Amino acid sequence: MIPNLRLAARLLALVVALLGGLALHGVWRLFRRRSPWPRRFLGLVAGIVGARVRVVGTPLATDVVFLSNHLSWIDILAIAGATGSAFVAKGELRGVPLVGWLCTLNRTLFVSRDDRLQVTAQIAQLRAAIGAGGSVTVFPEGTTGDGVTLLPFKAALLAALDPPPPGVRVQPIRVDYGAATPELAWVGDEPGGAHALRVLRRRGRFPVTLHLLAPFDPAAAGNRKAIATRARAAIEDAA
Repeated sequence: MIPNLRLAARLLALVVALLGGLALHGVWRLFRRRSPWPRRFLGLVAGIVGARVRVVGTPLATDVVFLSNHLSWIDILAIAGATGSAFVAKGELRGVPLVGWLCTLNRTLFVSRDDRLQVTAQIAQLRAAIGAGGSVTVFPEGTTGDGVTLLPFKAALLAALDPPPPGVRVQPIRVDYGAATPELAWVGDEPGGAHALRVLRRRGRFPVTLHLLAPFDPAAAGNRKAIATRARAAIEDAA
């Protein structure tokens, strides 16, 4: 299948999945039940764009903050499908065609790490999300990397865990695209829309392995910088 036909086929599949997911989500909400469909839909989207997700380890279901390395917007689809987690993601992702809107279905909190005036408000939002008892994923590198070199972890947003809400644990995640990493990592100045189109035109499937590593008590780890250091070391050791 030539790239533009592949793009059209995947876009059609996304529209069908979206319409079906929204209808089912609406039925669940009509009966005031917690809907599983945003999680299932985002996992399905990961498959439609070509990801073959494999989970190694067991994700905590509640009262957990996942700290993960970050390669591209595909990480969000894969992790959401595997864990049902909400997200903290960079603000630029909101503008990626379709993907940004889809992520809002799963309660993504978009942040601008360069806007120091908003950091306090963003930490408060994150702490409220953590305290709600579900799961939240943070990408502490603060940007997407090449999948080879793990960037330094920025601890600013982890102030939401200093001190942590009672009972909350941190679980590191290592995301690995295998041999497809150089092609799929979203690095440099490539616009988000261009990267999304490139993925949708790509031939074949690619592996996305989520390594769910041992959780730890952030209160025992120490302050936000110690939490970041411990999570980063665990992810680096899992390479």
